[in-house]
Amino acid sequence: MPPMITVYGIPNCDTVKKARTWLADQGLEVTFHDFKKQGVPAELLPAWLKAFGRDKLINRTGTTWRKLDDATQAAVVDDASATALMLEQASVIKRPVVRWPDGHWTLGFSAEAFEKSAQKAPNKG
Repeated sequence: MPPMITVYGIPNCDTVKKARTWLADQGLEVTFHDFKKQGVPAELLPAWLKAFGRDKLINRTGTTWRKLDDATQAAVVDDASATALMLEQASVIKRPVVRWPDGHWTLGFSAEAFEKSAQKAPNKG
């Protein structure tokens, strides 16, 4: 049976590292989806946009966003343009995106939010 918690992100991201460490410390079995090696899962972007909205999902304070030219930043006006940018520049996505066993999603890392979500996780190893 595959793990029911999936962490999406970039392995060298400090927030992703914190999240993965927290999950490991709880003894939870996790699958990691590396944006750099596996790409952004285009089929999941609609669910992420619905769960978080493009203004939260796109990390506008991160280095990748700040390095984009003004025209590229200004072109992100709807979900379609946000999706195109996320597929082209995976590092613009706020991380980690986590799918929990009950099917809900969290964005970023907060020990409190993870604790609440993990209480529902039946896959302790």
